Amino acid sequence: MITVEDINEAWGWCGLNAVAVMGENAFGNLIIRDEDGAYWRISPQDLCCEPVAEDRAALDALSYNQEFLNDWYMPEEVRLAESILGPLSAGRKYCLKIPSALGGRYGRDNLAMVPLCELIRFSGEGAQQFEGIPLLN
Repeated sequence: MITVEDINEAWGWCGLNAVAVMGENAFGNLIIRDEDGAYWRISPQDLCCEPVAEDRAALDALSYNQEFLNDWYMPEEVRLAESILGPLSAGRKYCLKIPSALGGRYGRDNLAMVPLCELIRFSGEGAQQFEGIPLLN
């Protein structure tokens, strides 16, 4: 289980002050509510944490956006990971060994399972190391 303290420690440097985890997907992407009521998305595979909705109404509107939903649920990527690695066990998520932001691709040799807390910590630290440098995503 991941806590807001874990998230703030890993990603607070980018301006996020998390107060609640609103959702997570099979690849460890998180929707986070911040102290101002805005919503952020952490995408570990992209080494990215950015606002996605300014309030609850805007977040609810995303639930009707098919492009956002496809990007959130990642059905093709999840099917691939399940076929290679099997189903997820409690507290673990699929991940890319080399993040897509650094040129990693969704494929047999680049997929793994990892505890969510480690994935969020690793991606936050990695993103901070590359802050200000254009990445591939």
